[in-house]
Amino acid sequence: MRERGFELGLADRLRGSVVVERAEHAQRGEVRVDAAPADAIAAGARQHGATAAVQQAGGVPVALPPQLSAASLQQLGAELDGLLLTGGGDVDPALFGQAPHPRLYDVAPSRDTLETSVLNLALGRGVPVLAVCRGLQVLNVALDGTLYQDVATEPGTQIPHSQKESRDQPTHKVKVTLGSRLAETLGTDEIEVNSMHHQAVHRLGRGLTAVAWAPDQLVEGAEIEDPARFVLGVQWHPEELVGHSEPARRLFSALVAAARKS
Repeated sequence: MRERGFELGLADRLRGSVVVERAEHAQRGEVRVDAAPADAIAAGARQHGATAAVQQAGGVPVALPPQLSAASLQQLGAELDGLLLTGGGDVDPALFGQAPHPRLYDVAPSRDTLETSVLNLALGRGVPVLAVCRGLQVLNVALDGTLYQDVATEPGTQIPHSQKESRDQPTHKVKVTLGSRLAETLGTDEIEVNSMHHQAVHRLGRGLTAVAWAPDQLVEGAEIEDPARFVLGVQWHPEELVGHSEPARRLFSALVAAARKS
């Protein structure tokens, strides 16, 4: 069976994004991927969790820097087998028609542009997508949805969605709709998750259905309504939980399995 690669949106402060190519394409040199910037590599501890989770599930992750030309992006997009959008800084509120909130931070327009472009290519080709934390927000905005820019002040919540505990420590429960693709993928309709965000889904994008919620009713999971398509988004960071959470491992295994069929 062929090994597959995945798109990763580079995590947190990394100013880049990632796409997936098949291993044989890289070996033949049919697709050239510019190296990620040195500072991105140096800062990559958090991205490592995502790349490790993909590899553990049998996939081959390939990172994309934001400097890719439109032609290179189109060529890489044609080779995508799966797409993983990871966590990071805030999505620019200009993309959903709002002025910036005072607590807005770490906005990277080049990353927003790259990830939205890659996502649109993936959705257009029917490529499997797993969107994590910021990735869920990018997915929602790309489909014309909106975000809460700071959940502590709008809509307001007593749940600490920006946890102080270590990243691999679950801090609140999430309930998942029975019969949804997300519930079937996780193997459960209730899960303990970590929480490291202050933006969140507000108005859902077209074609998306909310399928998971925190106790304060903030959306924690969404999926494309078409059951034939694998497009999932979660607000937590499963890549930080794979060491002790079977549902977290199942998310990445499902992405790889769907990619093998794409």
